[in-house]
Amino acid sequence: MTEQPKNHLPALPAVDESTIVAIRTQVMRAIALNREPGYHFAGNFLDLSYDHVGTDHASLSVDVQSFSSTVDGQLSLSGFAILADLAMAGAVRAGLEPRTRLATVTMNLQFTGARADGRLHGRGEMHGFVEGAAGSQGVSTVAIRNEAGLVCTGTATFMVLKPPKGVELHPVPHRRRGENPTPEIPGGKLRPDEKKILAAADLSLAAVREHGGSFVQHFWGVQATHVPGGSHSTVKNGPHIGNRVGHVQGGILLGLAAENAIVALTPHWQLTALSAWYISPGEGRALKIRSKVVHHGRLVAVVRTEVTGKGHDGKRRKVFELMTTHAYRSE
Repeated sequence: MTEQPKNHLPALPAVDESTIVAIRTQVMRAIALNREPGYHFAGNFLDLSYDHVGTDHASLSVDVQSFSSTVDGQLSLSGFAILADLAMAGAVRAGLEPRTRLATVTMNLQFTGARADGRLHGRGEMHGFVEGAAGSQGVSTVAIRNEAGLVCTGTATFMVLKPPKGVELHPVPHRRRGENPTPEIPGGKLRPDEKKILAAADLSLAAVREHGGSFVQHFWGVQATHVPGGSHSTVKNGPHIGNRVGHVQGGILLGLAAENAIVALTPHWQLTALSAWYISPGEGRALKIRSKVVHHGRLVAVVRTEVTGKGHDGKRRKVFELMTTHAYRSE
């Protein structure tokens, strides 16, 4: 859950026990599904549906539910960014070997201001590779809609990479809605990484019980501190936010940074657009996020956000940079 300036703290609704039980059940279901290699916990947790994957386009959809929504019933920013990221990556990967590793290089999203609720459909289209580049860098676009209409458009580039040393990659399982029953976990015994996921979820559920609010904003969100001219937060790394090679999943990384940027301003501002640059892998025990307001006009504000982490050499390095545009609300 994002923390607003103290004089702007919203009243958070209480969450009933049946909802908490349902959320924990979904976490356990995602852990079980994640035992099939090739995907990651985040996609399994959201219950993303691969409705169509072809060289013409890739279509993914997600139902916004209690375990993935914010307090106002919309898909969390991290969840939304995962949908956009995977729809665009799916369009690129469709013309490649199915187990190909793609690393997000850049992503741009433009929001219409429409609510991100109901069933969200993301349609990704591939537009070829960057000409003249030494490495294969695919370019794709996305349009995300729900029953009410267009919610967001976006573009991204993805670099084709070899897997890290000692890591075997598998094809992404293209599960469709209704075709992925929960598998059994033999004896109910969890592996070490699975125990870490469940522990992170239980801490988030405890916070919901005590303070109310949104589970996913505790689980995949930031507890950002507002300071004059900006905000900052520290996010503990772990398999609950990891991708299939163990780095922070690109959509979640974008969502964390964007949430931190939002806290740099008062709630009178709404996020309208973002441009993101993925600089190095999200590694280390924790990520530090800092946002700075670089423009604060009457109707438009701009915030710059930087994410840093520690690599294998123990040195802190820049992981991610984000520029966000915000519009002053009409109400």
